[in-house]
Amino acid sequence: MDEFGVYAIFGLNGPPQRLLRAEGSRRVSAAVPQSARQVVLFSSGPWGDSLCVSAELTDAHQVPITIGKLTPYNKCLSWEQWEEEAWTDGVVLHVSLEGGNMTNSEPEVIVAVNEYTPKNMAAPLADRELGGKRKRGRASEEDSDAGGEMPKPRGEENVCPNGVKEKATPSRKAKGQAKSCQKLFDNRSDASKSKAAGIIHTFIHISNEPRETPAIVGGTPPQNGARVKSRQARTPTQTPSPVSPSGRWGQTLCPIDAQTAILIGGQGARMQFCKDPMWKLRIEDMSWVAAETLAEGPTPEARIGHSAVFDPDSRRIFVFGGSKNKKWFNDVHILDTQSWRWTMVEAQGKVPPLAYHSCSMFRGELFVLGGVFPRPNPEPDGCSDSLYIFDPHLSIWYQPILTGDKPSPRSGHSACVIQERYIYVFGGWDTPVCYNDMYKLDLGLMEFSAVKTSGKAPSPRSWHGCAALSETKFLIHGGYNGNNALSDAFVFDTGTDSWTELKLPQLAVPRAGHSIIAMETPARHGEESTEPVGRTLLVFGGGDNEGAFFCDLTSVSVEELLDAA
Repeated sequence: MDEFGVYAIFGLNGPPQRLLRAEGSRRVSAAVPQSARQVVLFSSGPWGDSLCVSAELTDAHQVPITIGKLTPYNKCLSWEQWEEEAWTDGVVLHVSLEGGNMTNSEPEVIVAVNEYTPKNMAAPLADRELGGKRKRGRASEEDSDAGGEMPKPRGEENVCPNGVKEKATPSRKAKGQAKSCQKLFDNRSDASKSKAAGIIHTFIHISNEPRETPAIVGGTPPQNGARVKSRQARTPTQTPSPVSPSGRWGQTLCPIDAQTAILIGGQGARMQFCKDPMWKLRIEDMSWVAAETLAEGPTPEARIGHSAVFDPDSRRIFVFGGSKNKKWFNDVHILDTQSWRWTMVEAQGKVPPLAYHSCSMFRGELFVLGGVFPRPNPEPDGCSDSLYIFDPHLSIWYQPILTGDKPSPRSGHSACVIQERYIYVFGGWDTPVCYNDMYKLDLGLMEFSAVKTSGKAPSPRSWHGCAALSETKFLIHGGYNGNNALSDAFVFDTGTDSWTELKLPQLAVPRAGHSIIAMETPARHGEESTEPVGRTLLVFGGGDNEGAFFCDLTSVSVEELLDAA
């Protein structure tokens, strides 16, 4: 194994089988033996320049079950059947080698994998025998036969959090909509029965869209804001290399300077985590550059509902929390935008795993408020009302002493820093209640207070977009109200505590789980002045809760928004 190669092990006792090498076919497919309940993919030997290995498990209909990627910094992937509820017969492993001296014209090679039955082993291990662990939320037939109560299904992170025991909120369907249409948010207690995604251990960048997508997944939404039918049609397995991010929701878009923003994470069609998890947006020409392979070090595991904030002093992005299927995170990953290297922080102090929280940067510290946290089965997931602060200099979490009237537990809310003195918290969700209240945290006194507002306020919502427009005003756009994705927009004036509704055609598409940022508008190339010529509001991605996931980038002049307000 001195030369570079990619190897797979099928089953606990299967021998390593080489699938790829630097000199040879670029793409290989191998049918996973029916007796194999585990697949391990790893590399051996020196990696070449710009080399990476993309991997994908598909079902008998060529629909992705789970995805992964080998890089010089992550040289092993593993999947187990109990983690993948869609893993049945006919599973195929697809592996492709990217970079090096290979060309795209090389044909795909089909590899035969022989069944392997070790001696003194009559049958595969049961679920509860694998590694001495048993997946939470699953029970064996023996448990049921013995009269034990089957655990209740957990809610999913992309449906209404901690809503397992609550009565469902009706969801409006578009005319002609397929019954199997995936919804971003749906608090039905049996939502987990339709789940078809698994746990993987890295990100992947294969193509712009999954093999099976709704008609406008990854595309520009209709400008009239109308719903679209979600009946799906099979697409060819080979897709062109992406020139822009695939459609997604639950991602973060983080500005790092006047010319650049970084897109991280998200989830797209069929509850699949995006194969292209990291992009760099160049504001000068509104172009995208795939950025995952640009950064060294251990990249964060795929996730949604996380936060990403930029510290201009250290020029670092801090990624915290989020969730992925039944896995929850409380880790802190740092991307140094000068060296382009990821590091994972070994932090002291206690902070729970959280998703759909808010995270604000103030004087070099992360202020994390609210969010969803997991509870043991069969309890529903809960919402937090706590404030946690992370000090990067000491790598420690702590909780400040707060006074005043703080917000009730919630997730999917927004938090906006105004005048480097206040954090304004709006909306959010704690099943079955959706909020449209406003709170203000005085960062000098560490005192919360409820804000009494005037004017027409936004309706209750969560998973909306929020961005500061000026020293005293911020924007609220879209979101989810328990039934539908929303398209309305409002500006809040902190000087008068008043709301103003906006009517702009650029913001007329219903969406939730999208990203909104305000960026300095740089001078055009060739102009003498290097000073910004204005500010621009950018809206990216999200979904309409009817099966569509957007990858469009909408821009609106901040001056136009302020004039309309």
